[in-house]
Amino acid sequence: MKLPIYLDYNATTPVDPRVVEKMLPYFTEWFGNAASRNHSFGWTAERAVEGAREKVAALLKANPRELVWTSGATESCNTALFGVAERWKHKGRHLITTPIEHKAVLDPVRRLEQQGWEVTYLSVDAEGQIDLKELEQALRPDTVLVSLMAAHNELGTLYPLEEVSQLTHHAGALLHTDATQAVGKLPLSARDLKVDLLSFSAHKFYGPKGAGGLLVRSVAGEPCISPLLLGGGHESGLRSGTLNVPGIIGMGVAAELCASDWKPEGERQRLLLSQLLASLQAQLGGVLLNGPEQRLPNNLNFSVEGVDGEALLLGISELAVASGSACTSADIGPSYVLQAIGRSEALARASVRLSIGRFTTAEEVAYATRRLIETVQRLRS
Repeated sequence: MKLPIYLDYNATTPVDPRVVEKMLPYFTEWFGNAASRNHSFGWTAERAVEGAREKVAALLKANPRELVWTSGATESCNTALFGVAERWKHKGRHLITTPIEHKAVLDPVRRLEQQGWEVTYLSVDAEGQIDLKELEQALRPDTVLVSLMAAHNELGTLYPLEEVSQLTHHAGALLHTDATQAVGKLPLSARDLKVDLLSFSAHKFYGPKGAGGLLVRSVAGEPCISPLLLGGGHESGLRSGTLNVPGIIGMGVAAELCASDWKPEGERQRLLLSQLLASLQAQLGGVLLNGPEQRLPNNLNFSVEGVDGEALLLGISELAVASGSACTSADIGPSYVLQAIGRSEALARASVRLSIGRFTTAEEVAYATRRLIETVQRLRS
């Protein structure tokens, strides 16, 4: 076992060596532009890109023709929100979301508010969960879009997308889900959920950074969004720009690997974190779970009573953990998510998010458990 120990897989994952191996030839040997139609370099790149499209669509149980490549989930979420706003502004200017979405959703939503859109922020309970009755009451004839995560990046909360989809579509609105934390960890079926837009990023499931995707459903034979990037008509006109061929190849391989191992890996990770939490609560007391018992299998977020949050993180500096999400790492305040679910500022500051993954070992989790217990006991004394 080597230090430091990485326990922040919800921020990003290491690229699986099997993914890197498949990507390498597309940097130096088959480096063609997938849009070059006049020679074998372009043809090879295009075939590889379409093969990756099939693999990613298979993981999501989606139609490959609905998959649009992007640079990652932030671009995908922005494209979904602004693309729907542009395409459907004639219908209305009302959308619904929650106050604990990722900043890749909240910041575009606030931009739309500045442009005259009306936004309803659904309340969340102590576990970060929404009330379906409140959603039903919030839907209006001029509601254009509902945007709701599939799984929460800090709390691990899982959302009832099937019920949300039924309510949303019954009201004549579209549904976007930021599935960044769910893809590769949970069984997702875009076909069964009937989501209209689904955002994700390869680096969250052992693929490379800089590659992601957006599922875009058609409405009356036309895509349900207007494009944001113009200049060449790539990706069926929905996202112009030269494709990141190596990144897309890597994403396809990563998707294929997750399709075969998500269930046993999820069970292993859930057990490791359950044992860690049980040990902390048994030996320390005052360790409060943030989020529900049934959550993302690799996620554990807790607050510790009676300690200074900054001192706690400094005391476990050999453990790479988070006190919030990577998207807010520049903020010096406590997590806006934890405050939204009712944690005091002191408890929000004294919070730790552990997220583990494919390469996390039982030995590393056992070491982290010991260090957390030792540090909290020392700080309390």
